Amino acid sequence: MKKHTHSSQSLEYIYEKIINEVDVGIHAIDETGKTIIYNEKMMKMELMEGKDVLNKNLLDVFMFKENQESTLVKALQHGKETFNVKQTYFNNKGKEITTINNTFPIFKEGQIKGAVEIAKDVTKLERLIRENVKRKGNTRFTFDSIIGKSTAIKDVIENAKRATRTPSYVLIVGETGTGKELFAQSIHNGSSRSSAPFISQNCAALPDNLIESLLFGTKRGAFTGATDHPGLFEQAEGGTLLLDEINSLNPNLQAKLLRVLQEKMVRRIGDTKDQPVNVRVIANINEDPIDAVANNHLRKDLYYRLGVVTLFIPPLRERKEDIIDLAQSFINKYNDLFQMDVKGIADDVLSSFLRYDWPGNVRELEHVIEGTMNIIMDEEMIEYSHLPFQYRSKFQVNNLIVDEPKIEPATMNPIDIAIPLKNQLRSFEAQCIEQALAHHNGNISQTANTLGISRQSLQYRMKRLGITSEKE
Repeated sequence: MKKHTHSSQSLEYIYEKIINEVDVGIHAIDETGKTIIYNEKMMKMELMEGKDVLNKNLLDVFMFKENQESTLVKALQHGKETFNVKQTYFNNKGKEITTINNTFPIFKEGQIKGAVEIAKDVTKLERLIRENVKRKGNTRFTFDSIIGKSTAIKDVIENAKRATRTPSYVLIVGETGTGKELFAQSIHNGSSRSSAPFISQNCAALPDNLIESLLFGTKRGAFTGATDHPGLFEQAEGGTLLLDEINSLNPNLQAKLLRVLQEKMVRRIGDTKDQPVNVRVIANINEDPIDAVANNHLRKDLYYRLGVVTLFIPPLRERKEDIIDLAQSFINKYNDLFQMDVKGIADDVLSSFLRYDWPGNVRELEHVIEGTMNIIMDEEMIEYSHLPFQYRSKFQVNNLIVDEPKIEPATMNPIDIAIPLKNQLRSFEAQCIEQALAHHNGNISQTANTLGISRQSLQYRMKRLGITSEKE
C-alpha cells in the first residue's frame, strides 16, 4: 500500500513537471467552471500568478470582448471542440491578451466533467503588427529638416532630391546615427507618393520567421494560428516601404525580396496566388555594400536591384563644419522640451567638439546635448563642467581639453616606512584634493573637472577624508 502511494505521488510529480515544461499554455477547468490546472507557460502568457486563477471561476477572473465568449466555457457548456481559434480577452488587471487556442471538453461516462485549453501566445505579434505601420502622420522629416552647409552633405541632399522624381528603388548607405531614415522620409515626402503610406521596418529587430510574415503577409491556415493578414508590401500600397539594416536578412529572405522587387508581385505565406503591388522600396545599410556582398551579408543580385540610386551619407567626422549648426539645433530642440533658455556652447567645449571623431555620429552629438541639458541649471552657456562625465573623460584621454586650468602637482611628504601603504595613499589623496580645492577657491565642480572625477565622486572622497569646503 505504501509502495502504491509513493508511486502515485511520483507519477503526479512527473505529470506536473511535464505540464510546466511544455512550451504551450495549458488551462483546465472542472464541471463547475473552476480552474484546476494552470501551467507556468499560461501564467507568463496571461501575466498572472497561479493563486490569481486556480480554484476560481474562469469568468470571475477574465473578461471577454462584447459578443465574444470563452472557448473554454463553450467546450464545457456545449461540448464543442475548437481548433486554431484566435481569442482576445483581458486578464484581471485589464491587460489585453491574444492567443490561438485548441479547446476540447473532457467526457467521462458520457458526461462533461471539464474542459482543457491548449494555447499559443500571439499577443506580441498582434502588437508588432499594429505598431509597425508608420502612416503619413509619422513621416515628419523633409529635406528642410536636414541640417548642414558642408559640401559633403549638400551633395547628398541634391542627389536625394533628384530621386524624388522617379519611382526607382534607393539604397542609403551610412554608419549608425548618420540620419539614414531622415533621408528616406524626405524622399517619400518630396515625391508624388507623399499622400500614401510610409512604412518602416528594421530587419534586424525580429527573427526570420516573423519578419517574413510581416513583409509578405499570411493566409489563414498557412500554419497553426495563421490568419489572413496583409504584409507590409500590401500595407504600403502606393507609398514607400523602408527596410532598415537590409544586410541582416538571411539569404533566403533576400531572394524572396528580390523576386518581389523584380516582378512587383507578392505572395502571402501559405497562398497560391500572387497579387500586384505598387510600392517604392528604400533600403538602408550600415556597412559598405561592396564589403557586405564580399562578406555574404548582401546578395549581389539584390544589391544591383536596390542600388539603382545609391546615397552615401557621410559620417559626422567628415563634415565637422556642420557640428556648430547641428549642436545649436539640438539646443533649440531641448530648450523647447525642457523649458530652458540655453544660448550656446562655450568656446573650449566647442573646440573639443570639433576635434572629437564622433563614432556615434549625429545621434551621439544629440545625446551629448540632451545629457548636458539635464545637468545644466540656469546657466546660459554649455561649459565643460556640464558635459556628461563619460564625455569629459573621452576628451581628456584624447588630449582634447583646451585652456584647462593647471595646478602644480601635489608634493608628497617624506615616506615613513612604519606607516602602512594604505594610510600613505590616503594622505596623498587628501593632499591632492585640498590643493585642487584651494586652486579653485573651494569650487567643487571645477575641482572635480580638474581631477578628472565626477562631482559626486569628489564629494564622497571629501566626506571619507574629512575635507570640507566653504563653497560646497
